[in-house]
Amino acid sequence: MDMSATIGVRPEPIRRVTKIYTAFLLAVFALSPAALIAYLYFFQDPTLKFDNHLFHEIAIAAATLEGLFITYVSWRCYRSSGEPMLRWLTLGFLGFTLIYAPHGVFTGMAHHNIWLFLLYGPASRFAMAILLLIGLLSFNLEPDTPEQRVNPRSWLLWVAVFLLIDIAVAIVAYSPIAGSPAVRLTMEGGALFFSALNITIMLAGRIRSPLMTIFGISIALFGLSSLAFILGRPWNHMWWLAHAIFAGGFFFLSYGIIQAFHTTRSFSNIYNQEEMVNCLAMSMVRTENALQELKHSNQMLEHLASTDPLTGASNRRHFIELVDAEIARAKRDNLSFSLLALDLDNFKAINDHYGHQVGDEVLQGFVQKCMEEIRPYDGVARMGGEEFMILLPLATLEVAMAIGERIRSATESTAFTSVAVPKVILTVSIGVSQFGHDGNTIDTIFRAADERLYRAKNHGRNCVVTT
Repeated sequence: MDMSATIGVRPEPIRRVTKIYTAFLLAVFALSPAALIAYLYFFQDPTLKFDNHLFHEIAIAAATLEGLFITYVSWRCYRSSGEPMLRWLTLGFLGFTLIYAPHGVFTGMAHHNIWLFLLYGPASRFAMAILLLIGLLSFNLEPDTPEQRVNPRSWLLWVAVFLLIDIAVAIVAYSPIAGSPAVRLTMEGGALFFSALNITIMLAGRIRSPLMTIFGISIALFGLSSLAFILGRPWNHMWWLAHAIFAGGFFFLSYGIIQAFHTTRSFSNIYNQEEMVNCLAMSMVRTENALQELKHSNQMLEHLASTDPLTGASNRRHFIELVDAEIARAKRDNLSFSLLALDLDNFKAINDHYGHQVGDEVLQGFVQKCMEEIRPYDGVARMGGEEFMILLPLATLEVAMAIGERIRSATESTAFTSVAVPKVILTVSIGVSQFGHDGNTIDTIFRAADERLYRAKNHGRNCVVTT
């Protein structure tokens, strides 16, 4: 009994409510640092500061090492998948690391030239926010070619750009405009703006894959850290909180990169648990059939020997090999599968009336129609003349009947066309058998399918028979 019917609640509303609740929890988590920012903004004691250069240097050194490590992991993912978004993520991590490192190196200059020490932070966050936005805009684009992925020139060019930014920040720090609030606010405000733009684009585009959710939360934390930096002053608690919020976003995005590295090495092609289980089940079936196909298709001669040259469907010999392999797998794993035996009704009349060329085109069109109606891992074979069979792995008799009915209905409602004849009406009779239910050898299940096909013919054709 369906539990949802027992308690009087349909599952779909519950599913919708839980999705809304999940989105609410993620939003609260992403925006929770805002409460800390508000608390310090209204209640912090401006005289309380933590001016510790050694601690700052150690923290920035650790951040630099982590940045280099995640840059490398992200680059490895990009090398594997060629995903443009990962290229920009790699550049975002690399740019942040190279621009941010002097912030730690010049910690000792904090009391001599505060701007030489201070401006590298907002500059690094500003550059990273821009690169992450470009990465988001490249989400789901075609992968880069293998040549593009290994070309060192573009990477070296970007390294040069980041080093030039370091030099430019130093020049600004020693210029008269360094003390202007507009310099720091422009970079920090720019980082906040681009972070907000990132989030807006994600929400508008309904980009909700698991890793992109991590990406969005990280961007939200980056934006909140920029807000805290704008409100804070060097060494006060708001300033340290801003560092902590940014580190949280950095760690979270790093976690997404590591997840990509250990799974698909892609940010777009990764699934939630339910999708992963379904994809895994389908992939197992496809893989086993692909291995069978690969074994018989290594050379063109073998491929031609296993294929009907007119329709492109498997030929009788190859189909029997596939069924034999499916029987072995079914016995080993205690599974089942089904067969469809199909015969085109009154096909001889089509050949006699329109000619064999039209008949050949109708056969080709019929096989194409079957391919459209079956599952990707099912197999169609031409057994001879107008007789066909279809192998349905992991299908019960009920599933096989539904697929057979789909083929029958689609055939009946299709006007097959050719060069010579604009419209040919065709019907098909189908017999169904199931491994285990109708026997456990190839002869018994073939015989059961054929006998039911003959019953379909005797019952007026254009029907599916399972008994």
